[in-house]
Amino acid sequence: MTKNQEPARRTMLKGLAGGLTGGLMMSIMGENLQTTGWAAEAPSPIKGNLRQSVSRWCYGKWSMEELASRAAKIGYQGIDLVGPADWPTLKKHGLTCAVNAGSGPIRIESGLNRKENHAAIVEALKKELDLAAEAGVPNVICFSGNRQGMSDEEGLENCMLGAKQVAGYAEKKGVTICIELLNSKVDHKDYLCDHTAWGVKLVKAVGSVRFKLLYDIYHMQIMEGDVIRTITENVEYIGHMHTAGVPGRHEIDDTQELNYPAICRAIVKAGYQGFLGQEFVPTRDPLASLEQAFRLCDV
Repeated sequence: MTKNQEPARRTMLKGLAGGLTGGLMMSIMGENLQTTGWAAEAPSPIKGNLRQSVSRWCYGKWSMEELASRAAKIGYQGIDLVGPADWPTLKKHGLTCAVNAGSGPIRIESGLNRKENHAAIVEALKKELDLAAEAGVPNVICFSGNRQGMSDEEGLENCMLGAKQVAGYAEKKGVTICIELLNSKVDHKDYLCDHTAWGVKLVKAVGSVRFKLLYDIYHMQIMEGDVIRTITENVEYIGHMHTAGVPGRHEIDDTQELNYPAICRAIVKAGYQGFLGQEFVPTRDPLASLEQAFRLCDV
């Protein structure tokens, strides 16, 4: 080594030492940060383009207080299918009942498709509308009922006649009546309102801005698929939505066949203003699944 090379060698060795020391320090600091939790990635801010709610019955092991508290902390804005007795608990946590729990004669199997049911259902719906309007609940639920041999045409006519008896009252109260679309293949055999096209025909026939569909993505995936196009083309007739994984009605992540982030982006793009209600039955840690679903749909 020449004399001219010696200073360069010393400079190189100092640089290596500094690099090794710096790398070691960074490694130690990284370990310390991870140990203390400082390096943990903070959750991304909530976008809030979709108002999300969660169905009460899916978390029946929790008290209403527990569900409301946990849902609110995640970012949910409402809870579905809750009766008036529990609405004050939701309000305490800054939540609303996004769609009420039907009571009395408002039942899945026996609905508006039977004229003999109209008087009782209309009376019950008016009471539900009164309570909802007073509490700021945006939607009340109703059902078509089962076919029991009835044709789609007769069922639609009867449902229209029944709904028209109460739609005007809903308009005065500023609350929307939502008739739910359910699958008749797996969960609700013989249910009449089991296809979007039929439901849209009914909504058009009733002709009220306060009578719309509760579009359940889980149920309609089973019956007809084509979810994104169907929602996009019929969003004006939809007052509320429900989710769940297909098949099985469990978590909405990549363990099932629906791409919920893509669906939710389409819902937002279509200009939907209602609630998206999580209605899946968790198979894992329920709180983790509830937060995961919220994040997946917060697009």
